[in-house]
Amino acid sequence: MAEVTVRVNNKPYTVGCADGQEGRVQELARLFDEHVEMVVGDVGSIGEVRLFLMAALLMIDEMQDLKVQLEEQQSATARMSAGAHEMERRAAFAITDAAERLEKLVADKA
Repeated sequence: MAEVTVRVNNKPYTVGCADGQEGRVQELARLFDEHVEMVVGDVGSIGEVRLFLMAALLMIDEMQDLKVQLEEQQSATARMSAGAHEMERRAAFAITDAAERLEKLVADKA
């Protein structure tokens, strides 16, 4: 297990992570620190635990919004896929119908 030191709210924290994940942990900590800075800018320094809690709640709120957007996109994609399937079915029916009519015309001329 690797260890990496990250800075949040201008303080160093050493955390453990899987080997090779140090860069990912540092990036996540950087994103978290951005949210902490937003909270400090909005409400000031309110104690580290409350500060971190509010930043975490902001991040979860953003994540929930993204989940809703993703679900809406997936639903729209499913509807489009179903519509495409229906169009393919209708096209196949039209081609089959046209082929039957052509066969009948050819048979009537013969």
